[in-house]
Amino acid sequence: MRMARWLAVLPCFAVLAGPFFLNRVTPFVFGMPLLLAWLVAWIVLTPAIMAVIFWFDPVNREDRQ
Repeated sequence: MRMARWLAVLPCFAVLAGPFFLNRVTPFVFGMPLLLAWLVAWIVLTPAIMAVIFWFDPVNREDRQ
């Protein structure tokens, strides 16, 4: 479960650290500036990461059986 805690911190860290490294306008990703695309990508990835944490949580495994 310790690895799941680090997975939960990953989206928060990515959203908070992204502006320091990706604050540029010129590279466009899908028509959006790089920073906006980065934030949108992490907002979309966060529920997927939380689903992985849910599946690996031992408490939830007991409920499935």
